[in-house]
Amino acid sequence: MARYQNGSVRIEHRKDGPTWVYRFQITRSDGKRVEHTVALGLVKRVGLKDKNAWEEIDRQHLRETVNQLQPFKGTPRTYGQLCQHYIENELMEDQSEATIPKAFATTETYKRHLTKRIIPRWGRLAPLAIESLAVEEWFKELKKGNAKKKVMSLADPTIDKIRRVMNLVYLHGQRCNYLPRQQEGNPMNWVRQRTTSDYQAVIMSPQQAFEILLNIPEPRRTLVLSDAATALRVSEILGLWWMDLNFEDLIMFVRRAYVWGRFKVPKSKASKAPVPMHPLLAGFLLAWREKTPYARETDLVFPSTRLKGRKPLSASILVQKYLRPAAIKAGVIQEGQRVRFGFHNFRHSLASALVKMKVDPKTVQEFLRQAHITTTLQLYAQSDMESKRDAQGRFLEQMLGDKGHLLKEQIQ
Repeated sequence: MARYQNGSVRIEHRKDGPTWVYRFQITRSDGKRVEHTVALGLVKRVGLKDKNAWEEIDRQHLRETVNQLQPFKGTPRTYGQLCQHYIENELMEDQSEATIPKAFATTETYKRHLTKRIIPRWGRLAPLAIESLAVEEWFKELKKGNAKKKVMSLADPTIDKIRRVMNLVYLHGQRCNYLPRQQEGNPMNWVRQRTTSDYQAVIMSPQQAFEILLNIPEPRRTLVLSDAATALRVSEILGLWWMDLNFEDLIMFVRRAYVWGRFKVPKSKASKAPVPMHPLLAGFLLAWREKTPYARETDLVFPSTRLKGRKPLSASILVQKYLRPAAIKAGVIQEGQRVRFGFHNFRHSLASALVKMKVDPKTVQEFLRQAHITTTLQLYAQSDMESKRDAQGRFLEQMLGDKGHLLKEQIQ
């Protein structure tokens, strides 16, 4: 008989701030017990006390959910069992033997969606009893949220990711011959969901980025400068060791990323590409190396002194205590403005600045280490109003030439 468990709670420092996390054990089909975690919500929303976290767990019915995640033999009879089979066989922490390996952040995100939202809502139903229109109605509820129940509304891209995870579970069931391999074996084939986001990244000019740097103390200033100049993801910056910086050939090697408190391989094959290091940037990094107490080849470039160099600085604390206040002082964002702003904005800003400088788009793509140039141009490279106005003026000059006065005479 499977044993019932309550699990435990703790606060973790994550990208968006201190977050309550629910910890529980899952017994895999091979009998091994492994720990899983589910983010409950930010401490400022859930509350500071343990009892607040447990109330949130009960509100989300997580205790019932985790006790559904038990190993079973034979054919999965419910969608929850099929989800568990998918977790055990596709979302293992060790992806070295996977046919198509997934990044650590991807597996953790998929598991979070499955355990926090998908299984509590659909886990008890038979896989083919789930109707596509019912799923679409559920998506509408997720988008609206519920203020009384403290349920935050989800953006369209997040809901689409939930749709894709549910689809992957069905495809897994079809691949394992648990479900028919025809279209009727996957209700998600007929689920529609908007994929585009209303999010518009805050783009900084080089002058605004400099103003931000002036309001950040060292060593965080050099960290932000490195991020602004290289377009590295903050997880990759935090994963740098001194041995990754080749000061002779002026190259940075991206060998690891610090994701959710763990060192993992970079996001993708494109992410592992080396990054140029201009002599100006190298000079700042060498100056910091002379000052830091952790300057050995195997030391972190930006370590936490509080943790005696064993782990890097916290990205969420960097944003909350230093980066966002500096952006407010620089006038990039306003005090109290509800807008996303963090290290990723430097990545967008660098791409836009390079495009404005008429750098070859292929060079911009490789600089950002993105697999597809369409991603670079569609999502990262944004024109500012000055550039648009200049382009508009050049077009008008070509169209009107020296005869624009003829049209003005008609107006008068």
